[in-house]
Amino acid sequence: MISKSILGRLSHSKIPTRSIPHAMSGHPELTPVRDHHRFDEDALASYMSEHMEDDFTDLSVQQFEGGQSNPTFLIHANGAAYVMRKKPPGTLLKSAHAVDREYRIITALRDTGVPVPNTYALCEDDSVIGTSFFIMENVEGRVIPDPRLPGFTPEDRAALYEDFASVMAKLHAVDYKAVDLQSFGREGNYFERQISRWSKQYVASQTEDIPEMNALMEWLPKHIPKIDEQTIAHGDFRMGNCIIHPTKPKVAALLDWELSTIGHPLGDLGYCCMGYHLPPADGEGNIAEPGSGVPTESEFLSMYCKAAGRDKIENWNFYIAFNLFRIAAIIQGVYRRGLDGNASSEHWRSRRDECKRSAKCAWELAQRIDA
Repeated sequence: MISKSILGRLSHSKIPTRSIPHAMSGHPELTPVRDHHRFDEDALASYMSEHMEDDFTDLSVQQFEGGQSNPTFLIHANGAAYVMRKKPPGTLLKSAHAVDREYRIITALRDTGVPVPNTYALCEDDSVIGTSFFIMENVEGRVIPDPRLPGFTPEDRAALYEDFASVMAKLHAVDYKAVDLQSFGREGNYFERQISRWSKQYVASQTEDIPEMNALMEWLPKHIPKIDEQTIAHGDFRMGNCIIHPTKPKVAALLDWELSTIGHPLGDLGYCCMGYHLPPADGEGNIAEPGSGVPTESEFLSMYCKAAGRDKIENWNFYIAFNLFRIAAIIQGVYRRGLDGNASSEHWRSRRDECKRSAKCAWELAQRIDA
């Protein structure tokens, strides 16, 4: 569970798919397609008509507000709604914005018990609308980026977090080879690969010197836990990337698979729990206020371990420090894309200090681990 200030707001940065809503209502915030993201809608209609075996000539398009990574659009046609996810325009960092990977894993997970939208078409021909894109189901429900779940009863908050932990455990239990994802990522050394990747991407998007990031890039590779595990890792597993059932405290769909790979389950779990370690900001209180129904970190870990059949978790603080470093690198990329004019919305302007804040928290935690 990530704090509202860093990743309640980061739901406005690493774009959730159709999940950029008003936090209280759960309704997605839609805008006309922004100038920088306009594309040939007639070409899209022709492509969909050809590949989805229906007539889409009457389609209309709106853009989901708030995302900074892969622009996401709501498409209405023939009385139905669909979601399109595409790469952004401009020069992109290597391996970023991998909509083809998102399409592949969502499609592979369709019959596994992990709640995902249906997928309909993937287009990797840039000549159609300018970048690669895919079309998926528009899942009805609520999207609440604030992990404190405003407007929910304590009972529903507790029930939803238990289901949320269960969905994560279901994902980690999927036999990735059985669903033809054995080539989806390299096996072994997940944290080594991730630390290397995000160090390189941070350096590529760096706009100023942040001493804590430099220290973390040296410290993290030396403190990777020796015991490795291989599962599908979502990479951005948080409440704001879920469609919540319209009326029940239940996850209807898990979204935003851009960072997914073959990885380590505790990478996802640590990501969920960063908000317990970041200091409150902007006047917000703790995530798990007494009586709120939101579980404490210990309670949430117990929920996950019970669902996953896991006895205990060792080296827990490493997984938190790693994720704080990783999210700092992601935030820096968001800010740099904004400076370069390639952001998917104007929310990038608030990202500058958040990279420093996350990096400082990670380094303080790393020093406590080292003590």
